[in-house]
Amino acid sequence: MTGTGTPLRVGLVGYGLAGSVFHAPLIAATDGLVLDTVVTSSQERREQARAEFPGVRFAASPDELWQRADSLDLIVIASPNKTHVPIATAALKAGLPVVVDKPIAGSAAEARELAALAEERGLLLSVFQNRRWDNDFLTLSRLVAAGELGAVQRFESRFERWRPQLKGGWRESGAAEEIGGLLYDLGSHVVDQALVLFGPAVRVYAEADVRRPGAEADDDTFIAITHANGVRSHLYASATTAQLGPRFRVLGSEAGYVKYGLDPQEADLREGRRPGRGPGWGTEPESLWGRIGAGESPLTGGGHPVETEPGDYPAYYAGIATALREGTAPPVTAHEAAAALDVLEAARRSAREGIVVALEVRS
Repeated sequence: MTGTGTPLRVGLVGYGLAGSVFHAPLIAATDGLVLDTVVTSSQERREQARAEFPGVRFAASPDELWQRADSLDLIVIASPNKTHVPIATAALKAGLPVVVDKPIAGSAAEARELAALAEERGLLLSVFQNRRWDNDFLTLSRLVAAGELGAVQRFESRFERWRPQLKGGWRESGAAEEIGGLLYDLGSHVVDQALVLFGPAVRVYAEADVRRPGAEADDDTFIAITHANGVRSHLYASATTAQLGPRFRVLGSEAGYVKYGLDPQEADLREGRRPGRGPGWGTEPESLWGRIGAGESPLTGGGHPVETEPGDYPAYYAGIATALREGTAPPVTAHEAAAALDVLEAARRSAREGIVVALEVRS
C-alpha cells in the first residue's frame, strides 16, 4: 500500500504500439499517476515520447530501473510478449508493483508462477485487459446483468479485420518463443470477455489457420467454449475477413442483442486524442448503437436500438492507482489472466490435434 501524497511514479517498459498508443496516454490521464521513465533504446521513440511528455526520463534497458527502484512506484510492461515474464519477474524481485500488457505469459503455469511471486512479495500484479472497458462490452454486461435477454444461450464475439497484406514484426512470427499469432493477440481479448461474462470454461474446441501468403502465425482463428453454466461462446479473431460480421451477437431465451463496429477509443488514441481533453470520450453516434429484439434481423429493422455505454479505458489505471494506494484488488488479476491462458492453451491444442479439450474448473 502506498501513501496518498505525491503522484505515483510509473516506469514504462516499451514504447511501440502498446506503450505509445495505450499505456503512456492513459497513465498520463490518470489522477495520482505520473509517467516518470520510458525504457527504450530507440532515439526516434524517445523523441516521440518527449514531444508528448516533456518531463519524462529515459532508460536504455529495464536493468536501469531496478538500480533506482526506490524512485518508482509501478512498472508497466508494454514490450514484446516474449519479454513479459522475465521483465515482470525482475521487477517483482526488485520490490516493484507490476502491470503487464496481455498476454501476461505464454502459458497459464508461468502466469500462476508470477502471481505466486507477487503474493509472496506482497506486491500488485495486474494485466492490461483494456477491452473490458469497451463501450459495447460495458453495454452488454449491463443488459446481461439486468436480465434483458433472458437466459443467455450463445455468445458470439468477433474481432475481425481485413488485412490481406502482412505487416511484419514479431506479432506475425511463427517462432514459438515470440508468442505471436491472433490466438494469443486478439484471442486474449475475446476469451477474457467471455470468461468475465459467463464464468469458467469446461470444454474448448478451436480452429487456427494461416491464410495469407508468406504468413507464419495463425491469422484466422475460431474458438468455441462451453462454460460451466451451459452458455456457449463462439469467438472469432481474424485478419482475413473481407466482410466484417457483428462485433457481438448474443442470443438469449427472451431476446438477442446485435452490435456492429469497434469501440472508438483505440482509433481516438491512435489519432492523438486524449481522455479528459474535452467531452464525449468513448461515446459513439446513435447510428452505431446495437439493437435488442427477437424474431427479425436488426438489419431489416428488427428490435429497437440500445444506447451504447461510453467506453472507459481510463478506468483501468484509475483502478490501479486505487489498488496501490488502498491495498485493494487490482481491476484485473493475474489469476484471471491465467484462466484465460488455460483456454488459449486448450484452443491451441484443439486446433493442432482436431479434438475437444476438457478443462477442470479451478476453485
